[in-house]
Formats: sequence, structure tokens, C-alpha cells
Amino acid sequence: MTERHDVAILGAGSAGYATALRAAQLGLGVVMVDRGPVGGTCLHRGCIPTKAWLHAADVRRTVAAAPSFGISAQGGDVDAARVREYAEQVVGGLHKGLEGLLRSRNVEVVPGDGRLVVDELGPGIDLDGSILRARNIVVATGAEPVTLGLPVDGERIITSEHALRLQRLPRRAVVIGGGVIGVEFASMWNDLGVEVTLVEALPRLLPTEEPDLSEILARQLGRRGIDLRLGAAVEGARATDDGVEVTVGGEALSSDLVLVAVGRRPNVAPVAETELRLDGAHVAVDEFLATSQRGVFAVGDLVKGPQLAHRGYAHGMFVAERIAQLEGRFPGVPVLPKDRDIARITYSSPQVASVGMTTEQARSVGEVETADFHLRGNGRALILRAPGEREPGLVRIIRRKGGEIVGVHAIGDDVAELITEGALLVNWRATPEDVRDVVHPHPTLGEALAEANLQLAGAALHMHG
Repeated sequence: MTERHDVAILGAGSAGYATALRAAQLGLGVVMVDRGPVGGTCLHRGCIPTKAWLHAADVRRTVAAAPSFGISAQGGDVDAARVREYAEQVVGGLHKGLEGLLRSRNVEVVPGDGRLVVDELGPGIDLDGSILRARNIVVATGAEPVTLGLPVDGERIITSEHALRLQRLPRRAVVIGGGVIGVEFASMWNDLGVEVTLVEALPRLLPTEEPDLSEILARQLGRRGIDLRLGAAVEGARATDDGVEVTVGGEALSSDLVLVAVGRRPNVAPVAETELRLDGAHVAVDEFLATSQRGVFAVGDLVKGPQLAHRGYAHGMFVAERIAQLEGRFPGVPVLPKDRDIARITYSSPQVASVGMTTEQARSVGEVETADFHLRGNGRALILRAPGEREPGLVRIIRRKGGEIVGVHAIGDDVAELITEGALLVNWRATPEDVRDVVHPHPTLGEALAEANLQLAGAALHMHG
């Protein structure tokens, strides 16, 4: 391969293909290398299939609650193979569309195991001894599951990637990890009829979220029958004749399988033979996502911060515009979003969504004011809950005292749909007074944000303030 491209991208996941699409849109010659199908973990082994399974679980939960709404319905049996087929159909459609989009932008996609090389000729991607050269290399090799050193076999001791390929659900499962992945799978499997034990070494679930929202989540998961073991360390796991035995705090727990869901670590193996400077387990970058090697950038999960597909998109677009700017093809000044200002969502039941600072973080830099609107006062939230179900959740807005909004947090059914508005409030540094006159339609969950803003602006309507 002697042709020198403007941009060569190692990795075709969210960050990689976003870089490719935006760079090509700006008139740069782009080639992208990956051994797997375009779309990477998010499309094929993460975000999309997981959320499809979660939606199927929500359907079953809705059917189970139908009589309380006055609707006669029967259901309960779960055909895991059919659920997997449904998820794969969603993935397949999106994959086909992405391939077509890349073709329409003239992005060359080269299949293969590539690795970064930096030599006297500059940076390149080594493909089985053939070096693909480009003026700019973007490394977007993503992340892989952390296994805690447990004997993962893909059948009884599994990661989330194995879990999405199950043809039959277990009767009992132990989920290790109370972060986003563990909570989503525990909630999903519980709704699909699996007896779930959720183990987390820290004293609460979702440790990066507001503590009292984590408490609400834990209460609701516990009421649904999930056995929560918080502040408990996993000491080992071994396959037995009829399942798996997990040792937690000296106690042996028996289950059909164990899901190890304690997070993902950056996949730095393709850059390991270079002198690329690392930041712990991640690739070190500057404020432009440039690495220690000239002409080499790193994006997405390789860079320290939240592991989010939409963060990868933002990184990819930024780097493409930065490279185009350096090449004289982009007249503007690209802006890299701050990690804190990127929304994050846990798609459990209930959902948890947030953007910006937590209350503790905000208080560490000055005085703050907060407003909570409990969703028991929101008509849409009550409509979504089955009669008799308690604690529909809340929405919280945090502002600097007398100043701008710095955090929005929510827990409840479908609150993921609120957080884009929350991101606008935080990213635009809006004050409650700026947005108090924006009229939200009724009945919607969005009214909860409006009510919290009204309270902070001194004009509470449906709440005491």
C-alpha cells in the first residue's frame, strides 16, 4: 500500500467511523482499518443489542402489569432465541445503513488486524507487514471487558458480550458489578424472569451518580426481587457440574451462570509496540486529542473519561475538524466537549440519567442551590406507572448560587428522554431565569424540568417553594 491518505483510522467503532464520516465530509481522503464489522462494540456487542434486549424485557414487564391497568393479558414465557433474533435484526438494519453511508462518502474500509507503527517515515498502520501510510493517524481501538482474573469461559462465567448471544436464559444468575453494565443486565434479566443476585464491592450502585438517586434505584430493584449484595467483594468463581459457585464475602452462592460486568478497559494492544505515552491504562492526549507521537491522535474509550458511544462521536467529529483545520480545509475552530457536560444514561428500570456536576462536585467549587421535583407530582410519570407502584422518581437541577445551571439528574421511567434538554441547559450555561418562560406541553415528563427551574427562579407552581 503506497498511497498516502490524509487520514487513516485504526478502529471502526463509534469514534472511528465518526472520524471517518466527518473527515470525508470535509474533503479529506480517508481509510479505516478494522478486523470486525463497521460499528464496533456499540452497534454489534454493546449499546444497540443491549437496549433491544432491555426493551423486550420492558415489554414483558408491561404485559405482566396489564391487569392492573384493566387490560386482560397473558404472558410470561421468554424465547431468548427470538429476543436475540429481534436484537440482531435491529443491529443488521443499522449496520447496513452505516455501510452505505461510508460508501457514499468514499471512505475506504480495509478489513484486518492493524497495529500502529511510528518509524523514520512517520506514522502508519501495519497490516501483516504492509504499511498503510497517512499524514494523520487516528487510533480508535475502543475497549474490552474487564474479567477480574475470573475464569471466563463464555458459557457459565461470561461477559456482557457473551450474554447478548445467549439462546436460553438462566434460571438463576449472579451479576458482578453495580455500575451501568451490571445494573442494566440485572434489571433486564429480572424483568425476563431470572432470579438475580447483584454484587457490588462499593457500598452503593452507580457510584458516579447522585447518592440518593442510587438509593432510590437500589430500593426499587430490591422490591422487584433482586438480591443486592453491596459492599461485598467477590473472592472467586468456579464452574460446577450443574452451574457456577461464586464466593462473596466468604459465602458460596450457587447459580446457573455468572456475568462479570465490572467495566471495560482500553484496548491499547494495537499501539503497544510504539512509544506512545500512556496515562495509566489509557493513551495520553493533549487538549486536541493529539498523542505524544506527531501526527497520531487517540479518540473514544482509549482516552481517560466516561466510556460512552456519543462521547466517541464527539471525539471523532472534533479530531476530523482539527485535522481539516491543520490541512487548511476547515475555517472554523473545533470545540471539544468537556466530559462533564456529556449526558450519561443507565437504561435500567427505572432509568437513571444525568449531565454536569453532582451536588458534591458543585459544592466543592462554591455555594449551590438545588431543586427536586418528585415525579409523584407529574401526571405523565404517574400514567406510566402501574397502579399501586410507589416512588416514581425525581428530577433534580443544580445551579451555582444565583447563577447558571451546572447539573441535571433524574431517575424514573423514560427519564432518558429528558436528559437532552438537561444537556442544553448545562452546556449553554443557562440560568433558571433564562428558561422559566419556556412552556412545556402537558402532560409530559419534561414538565418536571420546568417545575424544578421554576422553583429555582422563585416561581414554583406545582410544588412548595
